[in-house]
Amino acid sequence: MRMPLIAALIAIAPTAMADEITVFAAASLKTALDEIAAGWQESSGDTVVVSYAGSSALAKQIQQGAPADLFISASTGWMDAVQDSGDIDPATRRDLLGNTLVLIGTGTPAAAAPADLPRLLGDAKLAMAMVDSVPAGQYGKEALTFLGLWDAVAPQVAQADNVRAALKLVATGEAPLGIVYGSDATAEPAVGIVATFPADSHKPITYPAALTEGADTPQAAAFLASLSQEPARSIFEAQGFTVVP
Repeated sequence: MRMPLIAALIAIAPTAMADEITVFAAASLKTALDEIAAGWQESSGDTVVVSYAGSSALAKQIQQGAPADLFISASTGWMDAVQDSGDIDPATRRDLLGNTLVLIGTGTPAAAAPADLPRLLGDAKLAMAMVDSVPAGQYGKEALTFLGLWDAVAPQVAQADNVRAALKLVATGEAPLGIVYGSDATAEPAVGIVATFPADSHKPITYPAALTEGADTPQAAAFLASLSQEPARSIFEAQGFTVVP
């Protein structure tokens, strides 16, 4: 009489649950990080949930208590902000990736120099991420200012919530030109690179990553470590990023 009861208890006993890792990541990481997360889920059994947006929006959400285990920013400035507010574990912070800044056009545009932008643009719109808050927009404004072009094109800038939204404006033909990261141009076959901005025209494009203070799964640290290793390294490089040693 006892065996059926024991069998029933075994059947309803809770099984070990795989971890769920919540990642807040800059929008420019989407193509590469989606592939990396899918591979991690397949190999580990963990679920990786990634929320993509501009680094500024993600940083503010973390500061307001949004549940995240890992933050990957497209600028050191926004990572500094969440570190200063005590919302990341500074011991886990590392510079993960680098990138380039490019001028893109629809299809396969002819190569040009950044200085040609006002002539190429004419009366049309220039797609950029938000120039005062989103890293890609900040880098873009900085580069245009350095090259003496900002005042000429500023009235024609169409600002988007994040760099992938700016990329979409060009890919769909709503803007003939845009400023995005080199990795974004790699990810979108509907656009091509017109010019690459000189590295000294803007601050280095660096993607820092860190666990949040609220990280509640040990697997988040393992996932962070994996982002600098194979196969993640090759995936990032194939998408146009450089991986920081």
